Amino acid sequence: MKRSLFIFIILLLSVSGYTQKTFEKYFEPKTLRVDFTLAGDSKSTELFLEQLKKQGSWAGSRTHLVDERNYGNFRCSLTDAESREVIYSNGFGSLFQEWQTTAEAEEISRSYYHVLLLPFPKRDVNFKIEMRNWDGGYEELINLPIDPRDYFIVDEAKPDYPVKTIMENGKHQNKVDLVFLPEGYTADEMGKFEADIKRLIDYMFAMSPYDKHKTDFNLYAVMVPSAESGTDIPGDKVYKNTAFNSTFYTFDSPRYLTTRDLKSVHDAAAAAVYDQVYVLVNSATYGGGGFYNYLNLTSVDNERSPQVFVHEFGHGFAGLADEYYSSDVSYEEFYNLKVEPWEPNITTLVDFDRKWKSMIEPGTPQPTPRTAKYSKVIGVFEGGGYTAKGIYSPMIDCRMKTNEAAGFCPVCSKAIEEAIRLNCE
Repeated sequence: MKRSLFIFIILLLSVSGYTQKTFEKYFEPKTLRVDFTLAGDSKSTELFLEQLKKQGSWAGSRTHLVDERNYGNFRCSLTDAESREVIYSNGFGSLFQEWQTTAEAEEISRSYYHVLLLPFPKRDVNFKIEMRNWDGGYEELINLPIDPRDYFIVDEAKPDYPVKTIMENGKHQNKVDLVFLPEGYTADEMGKFEADIKRLIDYMFAMSPYDKHKTDFNLYAVMVPSAESGTDIPGDKVYKNTAFNSTFYTFDSPRYLTTRDLKSVHDAAAAAVYDQVYVLVNSATYGGGGFYNYLNLTSVDNERSPQVFVHEFGHGFAGLADEYYSSDVSYEEFYNLKVEPWEPNITTLVDFDRKWKSMIEPGTPQPTPRTAKYSKVIGVFEGGGYTAKGIYSPMIDCRMKTNEAAGFCPVCSKAIEEAIRLNCE
């Protein structure tokens, strides 16, 4: 037994050493920022490159370089030009893709700004972005050769906004580096911004599974003042001059709080080192928004802001889906019921074996009735992903379903812990 354990440890160390050498072979410990615009309507998508930029330290893992989970409605990759080996890949979400499922997208075209962060290559690479289509396959949007020596790759000084260290527990490559940005806080309200961060993270780190992983996070705040307090609430004809141009009434949904100004967001966040960005909006109006590896936002002064804070981070950080199915949303046919969703906490049963099937106790009926008898049981409960029929979720209630839930269900907790592990190893 001891010999087997010894061999396992040696193999583990060998793999770790190999992946570290792989990073050093192909990448500098810097970040390649890729800015682009997605544009189109409900039936078409075009991608327009805006800029390539070299910025601060690479905050991501140096061992988990190629994504094996296949999360996200989009995926990007870097392929070494000489060996044709994929040396980096990751998935991400998009506000544009959500907009494409709205009624408005049937009538007009729009464009949405995007920013991706990748490790900076030492050698020539090919950069590719693909979009997941309705049938679950991928369509290529761009395949671009990148020479890291190209003088058109912007390499400028980082912004001089003050950066406050909220919590620091280790090296960036071994931690989840989360940066907070203040939206609608004036220069005189930066103390409130810090207090709001503390209140929200105290709530998150008191909740499972985050309570076991507080030391796996580094937290920073970039002090960016806005000219006015608050944010836009178009339905109430309220408009504010703020740093990141956030707004409620996204897709005409009063509680949906987002911003399309990703350029300003990342220009400011570049003052720190980060994996994830969380925009805290100085408002008492209920709402938020979260998108996988794209952006997280929440208002801070509503009585339910702490619950929304962790819910939206579930989207942005762990790729979790909404499990509610009876609330009004602007989406039309968001999921194809003939395709297994990529999110880990919902299923169409098309490929349930790769979801939480192994976590269900023998004897639990599948589908599982939404009755009190099964209120604390992992099962297959019909309803989720904005759809009452044909999509199933793991438990009757969860933080990805309601604000009343005590916390995350075991399936969502497992996905969050996996996201932490992949960022920290």
